[in-house]
Amino acid sequence: MIQLIRGFKDILPGEVELWQKIEKTAVELLEDFGFKEIRIPIMERTELFARSIGEDTDIVEKEMYTFPDRKGDLLTLRPEATASIVRSYIQHKLYAQDPVRKFYTIGPMFRRERPQKGRYRQFYQINAEIFGVDSALADAQLIFILATLFARLSVTDVQSHINSLGCPACRPNFKQSLNQFLSGVKDRLCADCNRRQIRNPLRVLDCKVPACKEAIEGVPSILDSLCPECHRQFEILKNALERLDVPYIVDKRLVRGLDYYSRATFEIKTGLLGAQDAVAGGGRYDGLVKTLGGPDLPATGFAIGFDRLAELIADSKVDNARQLDIFVASLGEKSRALAFEWSCAFGLAGIQVEMDMSNRSLKSQMKRANKFAAKHTLIVGENELEQGAVILRNMATKDQVSIPIENLVENVKAKLAV
Repeated sequence: MIQLIRGFKDILPGEVELWQKIEKTAVELLEDFGFKEIRIPIMERTELFARSIGEDTDIVEKEMYTFPDRKGDLLTLRPEATASIVRSYIQHKLYAQDPVRKFYTIGPMFRRERPQKGRYRQFYQINAEIFGVDSALADAQLIFILATLFARLSVTDVQSHINSLGCPACRPNFKQSLNQFLSGVKDRLCADCNRRQIRNPLRVLDCKVPACKEAIEGVPSILDSLCPECHRQFEILKNALERLDVPYIVDKRLVRGLDYYSRATFEIKTGLLGAQDAVAGGGRYDGLVKTLGGPDLPATGFAIGFDRLAELIADSKVDNARQLDIFVASLGEKSRALAFEWSCAFGLAGIQVEMDMSNRSLKSQMKRANKFAAKHTLIVGENELEQGAVILRNMATKDQVSIPIENLVENVKAKLAV
């Protein structure tokens, strides 16, 4: 038997309804805030991710699904969405008419990580991006949208963590003091962190190894090294969140795993998912548009881990499936042929319908109607055809009424509306 690839999963009926609910809630909220959907390919040139994410990151070094095509060009299944959205923004000159644009996208990403709870090699994200706005108010709006989304989905055990990563003017001073600190504890760091210290010391702050977390407990804060403008923008962010009644924690060790971030960075964390506690994250990436060949425009955005969010609310036991309106039970070939026509007509009329297309007994068909949790069953046999009326049975009350076959769909719709 052929089985799933390790780290991939099927989203089955019963679970997919929850995913649909999350997606519908997110789309309605984002569009209320002026975001427009953009759909990007799942495959890009490898260079796009190497230049944007950073060649020294774990994603580019170890996690990407990269392969040569027949011409030898290196292609990669997208490990995240922001780089592709920026590429599209530049390629199609979406900034030409108005550089301020808001986009969202929902879809699968691919990273060859060690599979664990809430983390798969094909995983799904909800992404939102804002281009052309320099103010930290845009960052505050994104965090507010995340807080609102989780509230609408009844996810309460979440907390906003924020930090600033500075800018090219103030980050070098922090890196110098950070390196001095890390040199003093390098014997307590894992091999990956010792390598990161040389190439990108900020990444050490993101290490999940318990011994490394303990070793950097007293690490200096980048907030003490911010230039006046980065400090001012961080104060704007905090003040805006306070006015919006969004609680937050200033987390000096919060960094993001991608090189393109600058200034504001944030994560939404929960205590319900174990070590992988971040369910959403994002921040500002002001230099990325220019780095990838576009104009020098600011940008900010977030990504929600769809799989993790679905796991968070899966225990709510809410049945999100739409209950079947009508099950059509038929007896005899002629009745079954008419029942098939009616079921198609019901579907076109927006009435959710099922029927048994085989030659089962009425008792078996009624059991199947119960299995579908049908609200009503429409029963038709030779007697009903002779009388020119079918039976509509309320499956909850067991009440039955006779419905004329002529204009059946309209008659049934009228009865269901009562």
